[in-house]
Amino acid sequence: MFGIVIAFKDINYAKGIWGSDWAGFNNFKFFFTSQDAWRITRNTLLLNGCFIVVGIFCSVIIGLLMAELSRRLVRIFQTILFFPYFLSWVVVGFISFILLNPSYGVINKALEFFHMTSIDWYSKPGYWPTILTLTYLWKNVGYTAIIFFTGLISIDASYYEAAAIDGASRFQQIMKISIPLIIPLITLLVILNVGRIFYSDFGLFYFIPRNAGTLYSTTDVIDTYVFRSLRVVGDLGMASAAGLYQSVVGLVLVVITNFIVRKSNKENALF
Repeated sequence: MFGIVIAFKDINYAKGIWGSDWAGFNNFKFFFTSQDAWRITRNTLLLNGCFIVVGIFCSVIIGLLMAELSRRLVRIFQTILFFPYFLSWVVVGFISFILLNPSYGVINKALEFFHMTSIDWYSKPGYWPTILTLTYLWKNVGYTAIIFFTGLISIDASYYEAAAIDGASRFQQIMKISIPLIIPLITLLVILNVGRIFYSDFGLFYFIPRNAGTLYSTTDVIDTYVFRSLRVVGDLGMASAAGLYQSVVGLVLVVITNFIVRKSNKENALF
């Protein structure tokens, strides 16, 4: 926590952290008055918000489908879905480049085969919210789906047996038993993800777009901005100010989200 002081210092490497001059809120002022602040804040919120909504929805659907499979098939699908989670973003970045390469990419070759115009993906920012969302889902949805699957198999089978005796269809059992009983788990994951909505997956936003400057309008987020601030400008104070901004907003969002959940259902609240 003592590192917070860096955000309020005009860092001079010769003087060290404690010996550097006090800058007050100048680092924050520079960050918020720059043309980058709105862009990276917007991208961070919208893209991570999309990941949360679409990711949770797809994970619940996949978890419900897995709960309907036999144990042998579940093991196969668990392995298939979980495998991408362990891949490094560097490896995934090379895979995406093989698909999206403007000249030799698999997708452009397929477009040419069907006599369609090839696309220079790395100079078209409009495509990238969709590309990043699909990549995120491919890599992460299996992990969250297994969490929901674990919650589903822990539900007492007597609920389903009683519903079946009363004539409930399988779809009705899912809607009236399965989903309501995993709502606390869904709520918990939503709260935790909302708390990290200002923290982007650096590997996803750096290695997949390959740090292409033409894509910054839709792919640049706070984490990549901080990285470039340190690597290119070397401004440790401004980078720390952006990081502290992330932490404070994340804390506020967790408290607000938990407050809303607590008002609607106290038992589902995190604290």
